[in-house]
Amino acid sequence: MSGIGLEPMSYSILEPEPYKEEPWVEESQTLLQRNSMQISPSEVKIPVVGPTPSPQSIGEGLCFSDGRRKVDYVLVFQRRRHSSIRSHASTSVSHDRLSIVSNGNFPPSVGSDAAAGRGGAILGGEASVGEVFMELGGAGGNEPTDPADNEMRLIRQEFEANLLEAGLEIERDRELKTHGPSFTRLHAPWPVLCREAEFLKIKVPTKTSYELKEESGFGSAMSTMWRKMNQPFQPKVPHQDHERTKFLSHCFSRDKLHLYNITSKDTFFDNATRGRIVYEILRRTVCVRTCQTIGISTMIAKGVYDSAFPLHDGDYKVTGHLEEKSDRQVLHEEWARYSAFYKYQPIDLVRKYFGEKIGLYFAWLGVYTQLLIPASIVGIIVFFFGVATVETDIPSQEMCNESLNFTMCPLCDGVCDFWHLSTACGTARASHLFDNPATVFFAIFMSLWAVLFLEHWKRRQISLSFSWDLTGIEEDEEHPRPKYENILLQKRQRKQKNKKKKKKNEPDKPEDGTETGKDRWRQKLLSAMAAGIPAAIEKLTWKDRLPGYFINISSILFMFGLTFSAVFGVIIYRITVSALMAMSPDPETKSNVRVTVTATAVIINLVVILILDEIYGAVALWLTELEIPKTETDFEERLILKAFLLKFMNAYAPIFYVAFFKGRFAGRPGNYVYVFNDYRMEECAPGGCLIELCIQLSIIMLGKQLIQNNIFEIGIPKLKKLVRAIKDKGSAEKKSEQERPPQQWNLDYALAPFEGLTPEYMEMIIQFGFVSLFVASFPLAPLFALLNNVIEIRLDAKKFVTELRRPVAVRAKDIGIWYNILSGMGKFSVIINAFVISFTSDFIPRLVYQYMFSQTGTMHGFIDHTLSYFNVSNFKPGTAPQNSEHGDIIVCRYKDYREPPWSPDAYMFSKQYWCVLAARLAFVIVFQNLVMFLSLVVAWVIPDTPKTIMEQLKREKKLLVDVFLREEKEKFQLIQSLFSKDTTLQPGGHVLHPGQGLPIPGRYSTLPSGPKQGLAGDRGGEGPRARCRAASFSQFTRNIPSSPRNENENSRHTAV
Repeated sequence: MSGIGLEPMSYSILEPEPYKEEPWVEESQTLLQRNSMQISPSEVKIPVVGPTPSPQSIGEGLCFSDGRRKVDYVLVFQRRRHSSIRSHASTSVSHDRLSIVSNGNFPPSVGSDAAAGRGGAILGGEASVGEVFMELGGAGGNEPTDPADNEMRLIRQEFEANLLEAGLEIERDRELKTHGPSFTRLHAPWPVLCREAEFLKIKVPTKTSYELKEESGFGSAMSTMWRKMNQPFQPKVPHQDHERTKFLSHCFSRDKLHLYNITSKDTFFDNATRGRIVYEILRRTVCVRTCQTIGISTMIAKGVYDSAFPLHDGDYKVTGHLEEKSDRQVLHEEWARYSAFYKYQPIDLVRKYFGEKIGLYFAWLGVYTQLLIPASIVGIIVFFFGVATVETDIPSQEMCNESLNFTMCPLCDGVCDFWHLSTACGTARASHLFDNPATVFFAIFMSLWAVLFLEHWKRRQISLSFSWDLTGIEEDEEHPRPKYENILLQKRQRKQKNKKKKKKNEPDKPEDGTETGKDRWRQKLLSAMAAGIPAAIEKLTWKDRLPGYFINISSILFMFGLTFSAVFGVIIYRITVSALMAMSPDPETKSNVRVTVTATAVIINLVVILILDEIYGAVALWLTELEIPKTETDFEERLILKAFLLKFMNAYAPIFYVAFFKGRFAGRPGNYVYVFNDYRMEECAPGGCLIELCIQLSIIMLGKQLIQNNIFEIGIPKLKKLVRAIKDKGSAEKKSEQERPPQQWNLDYALAPFEGLTPEYMEMIIQFGFVSLFVASFPLAPLFALLNNVIEIRLDAKKFVTELRRPVAVRAKDIGIWYNILSGMGKFSVIINAFVISFTSDFIPRLVYQYMFSQTGTMHGFIDHTLSYFNVSNFKPGTAPQNSEHGDIIVCRYKDYREPPWSPDAYMFSKQYWCVLAARLAFVIVFQNLVMFLSLVVAWVIPDTPKTIMEQLKREKKLLVDVFLREEKEKFQLIQSLFSKDTTLQPGGHVLHPGQGLPIPGRYSTLPSGPKQGLAGDRGGEGPRARCRAASFSQFTRNIPSSPRNENENSRHTAV
């Protein structure tokens, strides 16, 4: 690499056997003749290494076989099993030796010219002794190859040749087996890292630092005390920055290397950044000759490669002291263990290892979990308030009072008897635990809590963006998705085919020589004019996507219908089972009808929800593919919206039914609404529908979390791992002594691939709906969500650290569309809670009775006020109880506001009904506007950007300006000193002798390699510093106008 400003790196070459190049050349020529396509010389320069030494000597599988260059990325492709057995001749070329090639940058050794003369057609004249090249066929000449495999191999050769041209270094193992995975390792050298970091505008720390502003007075004392109290909850992360010093960061530039705090080229860019840089190269590398594709994603979609991933930092099991642990081991020890549930998350280390996108997810989950603590405390207080006041609740006492003797109308036709309201005493007392005056306060509190949570997250997000140097970053340009490119290619091919057909079908011109000549001349002129006009960029229009949109709309409507059908099926189950149990002669069965039916129906609902959740996830993915989104971001947003819409409807449809529809359309005695002409619509319990809503919400929420967390997220992955282990054990062949132990890329390939954060976010968003939407009916929902999330954080952490391949570090400034969904759900929760309190609970009827109809201004007589009268003689024939145990009953009661049978408007809605309805609607309007107003006040009071962050941003801008001004001043002083020396030492010369200085540093200039560089001859001990200044000034001097003085400047600067 000396041509680009770096000294060539020397590598040791292990050769247990003497090297002979002639067999390789002959085999390569034979294989080239077998290929139908001509391969360029660069495509064959892929080093193939044999069995390696012990893993300790090569960094435990994290480096190339020289033990120095890091493996930044791994490409995997499958070798297919063939029917024939590999012959001895084909396997004889496998020698037990190692060889390294670094893009042809080794110094030519003795004998290379001769080798090039013998095999120049294959090796491009750059072969040297000790180099080992991959045989292109991948098998011996006697092994039959599949044409598809041959095509894939050619595509891989072109793709990897283009990677070499992009500057990457590639290494591959010599495979002793004819089938199985084959691993291609990629390494990005320092010049490539510098080039890509500048293109991607990666921010890196500079040498300039400043002290963060410390609080003084009472605030400082409080923060110090808080830090001491939090010390036991802090994770033990080595080298954690607890100091008040922050280094300025700036977008990387190869012209300003002297500004950055570069101590080592190998560690300046961490492993996550190196993987991201290599991924960007992989994403934009094209294959033009073998296939019209771009990027590694398209290659994987076409089956050219099986997978591609960066490596984990070794094993996650701890083997040494804290200082010797890798980042993965620290994360496993301090984050991905259930025993660390009480500790804060090491978010900065998570971001460093997995990237900003995953770091933001865990930061958001941590903020959400922390804010569930106050919500849980308030919910527990509300619940215990209901427990403390249940004995003094007058409506519950009246319902449990047997002396009042409220005889209720039958619950079903014919077989059901009259019953006393006092038998529902337990339901009434349980309902008071959740339906009490404190519930209204809790609903208002939770609505404000949702706003507070979003505002707090915005501040936390901006703080993280500042500390992670994400402020001012631009979104990376995205390449089209593979499917989009394929369909676009098909569209182009169809257009070309149609043009050819039109040409063939065009009628021939009259056989007049003049006219035919005119037409030909006009055609040539038009084609020549069109050649100078750039062709319009092909893209897919709405017409191309119209079939997908049509299928999307119809499928989503069908899924809604399926969800409603499932809910309706459960309703039919409840109605029929209630009727059948009411006909049972067993009195104990009759007494437990409501509890049995409610519990079993909710369990059925839960099972249906879990099944449909999995189906809807797959359907949403399929529907999104049909829309043919252009980029991955567009694809992800469309997928999230569809999946959320379907899963939201699936999870909350049964709850919406119980909250707002159950019992509203059941009718009244003598005029019930029937399903299938035989079964009456179900009614709410005597204590109201709120207790049933509470049961429904709690079972679905707890069951969904318990089953999804413990079975889907823990059990199924472990089961798959067990099955894979058994399968591998059963089909494993006996390993030879020469076969090396599994390396890190083998271990990572056995892990599950990372498939995005959508399932993790979706689970939490649905839970957020349970916590916020119907929280008025279940105040303990935040508590159960908190307990679940404490486990969920460690479960997700364990999954990312130990069970998934390392994802590519993706930059992200925020959580994207999920914030909009959360904000929308927070506003929607205000409306839902207002309707739950006003229409589902008895809060409004109690207020109306106490302040409008009560004689004493108390709740005495409330139960009698809510029950209407019905004359049993008005039952339809066959619907009255046949054998009543209560004697002759003339009048029975039912829960509704209707006129009595002796009124002129018998069984019509009474005046009380309209008063209660007006109060309910008024409460909805007042509650909604009040909470929305308070939410706006909270959002206005809490600024999005913390004041300290704003001050630090201003301070950093000022310091950066000072740094650059100081640099320009030093450049100017350097130029002046050079001019003065030029006039004193060489007044008549403009160009120095070549031996008086160093050449101009190239674009790939890196760290000063020693004190001999720079101004060692002119400025003494400041050689390295002056060398860096000269490197940064090389671009500045090009813009100076040409003049004798400027020429002198440039010549003197070149000498530096």
